[in-house]
Amino acid sequence: MSTKIKTGIVGFGYMGEIRLRNVMEHPGMELVGICDPNREEQIAAKNVAVYKDWKKLVHDSDAVIVCTPNFAIPEVAIYAMNHGKHAFCEKPPGRNYNDIKAIRYAEVANPGVKLIFGFNHRHHPGITDAKAIIDSGSLGNILTLRGMYGKGGGYDYHTSWRNDEAVSGGGILLDQGIHMLDLFRYFVGDFVEVHGMRAITAFDIEVEDNAVVILRTAAGQLGQLHSSATSWKHTFRLEIGCEKGYAVISGLLSKTGSYGRETLVIGRRPSQNEKMAVGNPREETIYYDHDPSWNIEIAHFAECILENRPIEKGTSNDALKVMEIIDKVYQSPIIPSDKRN
Repeated sequence: MSTKIKTGIVGFGYMGEIRLRNVMEHPGMELVGICDPNREEQIAAKNVAVYKDWKKLVHDSDAVIVCTPNFAIPEVAIYAMNHGKHAFCEKPPGRNYNDIKAIRYAEVANPGVKLIFGFNHRHHPGITDAKAIIDSGSLGNILTLRGMYGKGGGYDYHTSWRNDEAVSGGGILLDQGIHMLDLFRYFVGDFVEVHGMRAITAFDIEVEDNAVVILRTAAGQLGQLHSSATSWKHTFRLEIGCEKGYAVISGLLSKTGSYGRETLVIGRRPSQNEKMAVGNPREETIYYDHDPSWNIEIAHFAECILENRPIEKGTSNDALKVMEIIDKVYQSPIIPSDKRN
C-alpha cells in the first residue's frame, strides 16, 4: 500500500456525498473514484473519476467505502475483503441478521483487512460528553435508557427504496432505530432480554413505520425505544437515568437542521439536605454547534489501517449485536392499520 490509502466509494447518494468530503479532507487518504450507475453525471461534476464497474474500483483501491442501498452491502463488502481490501460500510449492515453474519465470516477469513460500520451517532459531541460524565462515576450506575428517534415521513414516503422490503430488509427500525439501539449498547453493553412490536400505521408500505422495543441487561438495566416515521417533527432524544442523576441528549446537528440544536442536559439528584422543589433538580445545559462525527469515523478507519490497529468503535460485533436485536423484533408479526395513506 502507498503512503496514502487509495479509497473508492461505491454509491453516491446522501451518504456517498458526505464520504467524498471526508476522504478529500483526510490527509492520509486519496480518492480513486466513485461508482454509481444512477448518478454518473453528479459524480463527474465533482471532477472525480467515474467507474462503471464497482469490482474494478475495488481492485484499484486499498479500501472501499460502501454507501449502497442495504441489499448490495454484503456483496460489495465481502468481495472487497476477499480481495484483500479494507471495507467501510454504512449502516445497516445489510438487510438482515444473515447478511451481517456473512460479512463477519469474510472478515474472519481475511484477518489482514479492517472492517468498520458507520454508527456515527457514537461520535456526536452530546453523546461523547455524556459518556465521559457517566464513565467518571459522578452520576452513579445507569438504571434506565429511553430513546425516541423519529421523523416525519412526507407524502412520497412510500416511494423510497427504504420501504421496499426486497431492497432494504426492514422499515424505520432498521433505518433509524438501529442508531439508538447501538447507543444503548454503547452505554450499557449487551441485552439478555428483548421484546418488540412493530406496525404499519400511516403509510401504504411493506415495512413498519413504527416500532417499540423493550430491553433488559443481565444487570437489570432497562431500555425502551420508540422508532417512528410518523413523528411529523423530526425528533432525537436519549434519556439516561442514573443513580445520582440523569443525562438527556436531544437534537442532532443534521444537514437540514430539522432535528433541532444538539444539547446535553445533566441533572443531579438532590441530596437529603437540599431544599429544592421535589422533582425539579438543578440542571446544566450544554449546547453544540459542530458535528465532527463523520470525520471522526473516517479518521479512525484510516488510522487503524495505517497503524495496523484493531477497529474499536463500529466493529462487526457492534453491527452483529444490534442486528440480533432487530432480528428478534422482526420475528414478531407486523400489524397493518386500515388507516394508511
